[in-house]
Amino acid sequence: MIVRTLISTALLIQSLAVSAETVFVSLEKDNAIAVVDPIAGKLIKTVPIGQRPRGIQLSPDAQTLYVATSDDDTVLVLDANTLAEKARLPSGEDPETFALNSLGTRMYVSNEDDNQVTVIDLQTKQAIQAIAVGVEPEGIAVSPDNQWIVSASETTNMVHWIDAKTHEIKANTLVDPRPRALSFTADGQQLWVTSEIDGTLMIIDVATKEISQRVHFAVPGVGKEKIQPVGVVVDNKRQWAYVALGPANRVAVVNAQSYAVEKYLLVGARVWNLAFSPEQQRLYTTNGVSHDISIIDLAEHKVTKSIAVGRYPWGVAVKP
Repeated sequence: MIVRTLISTALLIQSLAVSAETVFVSLEKDNAIAVVDPIAGKLIKTVPIGQRPRGIQLSPDAQTLYVATSDDDTVLVLDANTLAEKARLPSGEDPETFALNSLGTRMYVSNEDDNQVTVIDLQTKQAIQAIAVGVEPEGIAVSPDNQWIVSASETTNMVHWIDAKTHEIKANTLVDPRPRALSFTADGQQLWVTSEIDGTLMIIDVATKEISQRVHFAVPGVGKEKIQPVGVVVDNKRQWAYVALGPANRVAVVNAQSYAVEKYLLVGARVWNLAFSPEQQRLYTTNGVSHDISIIDLAEHKVTKSIAVGRYPWGVAVKP
């Protein structure tokens, strides 16, 4: 009996250790970052950070946290453990979103006002090039093999394929109006793109640079005008994808093999961005108008908790 109890206790401790993580949320109106313990289900603290923080991402080794403070015209470099500021990057005017390559050596920043992508060397912390793209670039992603930088221009309604070695645009894909977010599948074969105005999700074949599938959304009891897809993520097994539907206050659960919408999960008001837990057991959503985040259990596709974090949560990053 004692041995059985000791084994159960050890398994419990091991389970808690595996699931322990910290969630960082950028608060656009509070000029701060919320630090959340999702396992305990509580806000730990709020840290003042700069003017209008939006894009937020961890380095590949999870030791550095990058935050785009749009009204300060910079991307802050923070120690992910202490949140102490280490540097400021020359991002260009009004940075909103950015992407890192898998090596953690390059950052690519969307500059909406300048219609360009700024390339930053993270070792020297210098901007090394500005790439002219379409009007109002926002969504940006790097392919898993670091071959492509892909930038979505909201007003031009295009996805631009930029060669990561030469920084030249090699192809353009015309997409549905106001493309917002981009996400590569882990195998690098597909790029998933949301259209805020058309209310659609497009799957682009990376080899051909052409749209191979379109997904449409219809939420019972919600007007079509409120279905505005923004954030999108695809799990590592390419089994499920999740799409934040903005003012529809839902996350769509999409079968990543059949492209059928299997379920709509009710979350907070104006769900904007999404992030997986490290083991992809949970999904975290930022809900701008209800000032909270939602936690979704991905085994059951069920919303388990909401946590108040502060005014207008925008971006989310998860540290193991």
